[in-house]
Amino acid sequence: MNLRVRDDPWRLMLAMNAAVLIGLFVYKLTREPYVPYIHLLVDYHFGFTKRALIGATTSLFVEKVPVWLVFALAGAVWLVTAGLFIKLFRRTFGWGHEQMPLLVFMAGSPFFLKNFMHTLGHFDIYGCVLALGLLLAPAGSVVFVMLAALGSIILVLIHHIHLLMYVPTIGAIVVLRHYLPQGFNRLNVTVGIATAVCVGLLFLSAQFYGTNAVPEAEFVRYLQSRMADPTRTDLLSFSYIWYQPLSKEVSETWQHLPSNILGIPVFAVLIWLHAPLLNYFVRSIRAVSDEFHRRMVIAVIALVSAGYMIIFAIVFDYSRWISNWAVCMFLILHAVKMLPASKSVPLVSTNDRKTHLLGWIVTLIPRVGIVRPF
Repeated sequence: MNLRVRDDPWRLMLAMNAAVLIGLFVYKLTREPYVPYIHLLVDYHFGFTKRALIGATTSLFVEKVPVWLVFALAGAVWLVTAGLFIKLFRRTFGWGHEQMPLLVFMAGSPFFLKNFMHTLGHFDIYGCVLALGLLLAPAGSVVFVMLAALGSIILVLIHHIHLLMYVPTIGAIVVLRHYLPQGFNRLNVTVGIATAVCVGLLFLSAQFYGTNAVPEAEFVRYLQSRMADPTRTDLLSFSYIWYQPLSKEVSETWQHLPSNILGIPVFAVLIWLHAPLLNYFVRSIRAVSDEFHRRMVIAVIALVSAGYMIIFAIVFDYSRWISNWAVCMFLILHAVKMLPASKSVPLVSTNDRKTHLLGWIVTLIPRVGIVRPF
């Protein structure tokens, strides 16, 4: 096995990615989980509250929340994500030497599993988990639409920004996997519209009615009562985000825009490094046999991208948003490959020197970051 890895650059790249992931996890253990930890403390004690579902679920199992639970829970979710992706990749593309370049450019991308490790404990990964589950689940019944809606409701309760971050991709998966193969009939269209309205209303409720009615000092005291170590008041420094109005978030984003926009060329280069995968994606879309299906694929990609453009105007964690957008494109590629094709699409070359070079660069980039690149 060691000889195979040593003689095959693509397997060596995967081994290097595994080493980077281990290093990232060890690094995260040394950092204070300010935002992830406070999310485990917030629940529905003061009534309906935005960003409270994870904390409310945690409160069912532990009365006092230790800091290590952030890493245990987030690490478990990360492992589930990685496992589901490998299972999906094998189902979509197979598992052999020819598929290794695709695996490197997706699983080894700094946008994907490595950045999820860097943002360990944040809520982004839950949207990816749900999308992976829907890509693996049977999609022939209208129950599939209902499950997607239920999952979207859970995501909005975890954090309402999921309405723009992963719910559009979930909708795209539903359209490509259920509506296009099954057709549009009265039942599934009615269910689709009804569930979309429910998710939208929940988002509005969380955004405009999910703010705590109690003073922030009282809110902080309650959170402190749930801490395993109440002296760690520094971990409650982000309590203000449960009181910050949307206008304030937008204002701060635009104040930071002149400096944050400097990262856009870096993001563009990071995307270009995935050129072999992008080329394969485009060829896969062109190979879809039905013209209406091709147009729907392009439409859902545009819709998902538009959602991220709105997020860019509202919240300034740009590195996270561009990373999650790339992950959404990976997920949509899998959905596209499930549509009938008029011809087979050659995989990314295993022998091309430029592809080798890009693969190594992608492998050696450990992460994209949270706000600014790296």
